Amino acid sequence: MPLRSSGCAGSAGPRAARGAGMARRDNNRICAVGIATDGRLLTTPRRAIVSGHMISRRLFLAGSVTLFAVPLAAEAQGRIVKIGYLGASAGPSSTTRAFREGLREGGWVEGQSIAIEYRWLAGSNMQEAAALAKELIEHGAVILVASGNKAVQSAKRATTSVPIVMAYSNDPVGSGFVTSLARPGQNVTGLTWDAGLEIGGKRLELLRQVAPGVSRVMNIWDPGDPGLARYWPGVTRSAEGLGLLAESTEVRSLDDLQNALTTARQTRAAVFIWAGALLNTHSKAICDFALKHRLPTLSPNNSHVVQDGCLIGYAPYAEDIFRRAAIYVDKILRGAKPADLPIEQPSKFELVINLKTAKALGLTIPPSLLLRADQVIE
Repeated sequence: MPLRSSGCAGSAGPRAARGAGMARRDNNRICAVGIATDGRLLTTPRRAIVSGHMISRRLFLAGSVTLFAVPLAAEAQGRIVKIGYLGASAGPSSTTRAFREGLREGGWVEGQSIAIEYRWLAGSNMQEAAALAKELIEHGAVILVASGNKAVQSAKRATTSVPIVMAYSNDPVGSGFVTSLARPGQNVTGLTWDAGLEIGGKRLELLRQVAPGVSRVMNIWDPGDPGLARYWPGVTRSAEGLGLLAESTEVRSLDDLQNALTTARQTRAAVFIWAGALLNTHSKAICDFALKHRLPTLSPNNSHVVQDGCLIGYAPYAEDIFRRAAIYVDKILRGAKPADLPIEQPSKFELVINLKTAKALGLTIPPSLLLRADQVIE
């Protein structure tokens, strides 16, 4: 079937659309994903926004935006302290805003006592990500904030001495980031996203309640994100108990993602969107694809439900976690050692249900589950 040009260089027809996958970059243009009438994924230009203002594509693709801030200790020393931030997405979001708000609440004022320099890891491999972390240190960062396991591992590869604060992580002990939760013992501390490896099974239970007709679940995940594989035994045990067939599909590239979604469509499997820079960046396209083909979706990231149309999510309050990460930064800048700061795990998880998506899928959410939900998108 003929396709309209997406407006991205080199994406003018079916051949280009097939090669584009979920997103692509051409010259100074970043392209986001759309869906053709036959269900294939297409690209369309997306402009980059930082803090409500448009920035050039060249600046966005460079992966670096510097925002200035100021803390009390640095002010007393008469200098600005630089914080390096490794983000798992393709640009600033509500969580980065929450992190900056947390710093302000601690007395660190932008432009007077701190500077925050960002690097975004979406689309980068581990070698490239480690180079970005090293670049931040070379630019004078005295502390690194790492968002997600890939960012944490990249930061650890870049330094063994500069303090690293995990804005969030998955299984930091099993991933080798810290010695223990109580006493990290190295230059890394911060927060975890989950309270344990069995949480993946809990999410499957919720999916079963929302979509009782589901018999297969396609788990799409990035094997380059350390720690995710350790969740798999808990997921399979839960799936067996629920009478579900849990399938694991590794997604390293846009082509892998396209193939995984095609398989899910063919097998009528629900789609479990796991963490990772690639999946987070393209979660909207994944949810759109699944909805078009009437496939339920599940995520450990509630922003996928609120913003992208995922059916159900069960996760900690992300903005609160990033504010807590700012507290770690504050303590370290005031003299605390990362090795002595215990790792925090979330104690409260939010259940978010997208009722609009449920109706589009022809699903009726049990009233008891709606009452339990912390947020319902209508």
